[in-house]
Amino acid sequence: MIDLTDFGWNEALAAAFEDLSVQGSAPARVVKQARDLSTVITADGEAEAEVSGRFRHEARGPADFPAVGDWAAVRPVPGGRAVIEALVPRRGAFTRKAAGEAVEAQIVAANVDTVFLVSGLDGDFNVRRIERYVTTAWSSGASPVIVLNKADLRPDDLAAAEAEAAAVAPGVPVVAVRALDENGLDALFPFLGPGRTIAFIGSSGVGKSTMINRLLGEERFATAAVSDAEEGRGRHTTTSRELVRLPGGALLVDTPGMRELGLWADDDGLDRTFEEIDRLAARCRFPDCAHESEPGCAVRAAVESGEVDPRRWESYLKLRRELRSLELRKNEKARRQHEKAVGRDFAARIKEIKRNKPRYR
Repeated sequence: MIDLTDFGWNEALAAAFEDLSVQGSAPARVVKQARDLSTVITADGEAEAEVSGRFRHEARGPADFPAVGDWAAVRPVPGGRAVIEALVPRRGAFTRKAAGEAVEAQIVAANVDTVFLVSGLDGDFNVRRIERYVTTAWSSGASPVIVLNKADLRPDDLAAAEAEAAAVAPGVPVVAVRALDENGLDALFPFLGPGRTIAFIGSSGVGKSTMINRLLGEERFATAAVSDAEEGRGRHTTTSRELVRLPGGALLVDTPGMRELGLWADDDGLDRTFEEIDRLAARCRFPDCAHESEPGCAVRAAVESGEVDPRRWESYLKLRRELRSLELRKNEKARRQHEKAVGRDFAARIKEIKRNKPRYR
């Protein structure tokens, strides 16, 4: 038997599971996801599972389907794959906008406590990208930690790189490591408490899988050398998301490298990332100030005086515009879905009326 508390199960989850009222099911955590097939951990062990027909029918989009880190109500099937009947409501999820024009959320990892935002100190290092990742992490309900890997590539100005990262992520811990030889990995230990779920997020080739292998003490995940060290481009070696348990009890989620992170966040995440701008906004003349050309804007005044870095201000405006555009598109999609639902309901009512209409001879 497996003690599910080793995988993060607690009283709050137990209560939420009971509220689902799914007869014949048992709690399970999704530890691997590949296309339509999930690998889950139950009290009886590991099993492959797929969603039920009803689950699939009621899902409104990709984000409603199981993701690594989810807790689910699973019905065992003797001699076959288990069936996922429902998901326990998520307490948060690291989410990005799916690639392409569709307005769809893609869940990278669910029910995460801490997000290690891994950046290589090579061509991958980009503070504007870090701002985007931190905004998404705060919006996920998890606490971000910036992990600067390949510290040996900047031996003379490592402190400067750490200061650059800290300057664009107020209050977020910054840790520099060299995963290849485990140098500095002990700085991650305070975040790796028993039952805590930590997701490793970052571009291809930054060393996420190498770092997890070193923490595990085994070569669990495939790794590859960086294909172009000068430009910081790496090859995808992780092709699916997977959750593993450290000997000390922490739960780590390895994720495929991201070429880009489509923003799927909220104003709270943006305000926490740019907290100096959020504080100044309270002093603007107009409560709905956009901090662009309005008179009496305290943010613009701080930029002009040098109190706020102009690049921070420009990055803030860019991300805020992206959020506003996303919100408009989400609202338009919701409106269209509502109109379709109303149309289907109306058609069903007309059909029912015609079926029950009395016939006269």
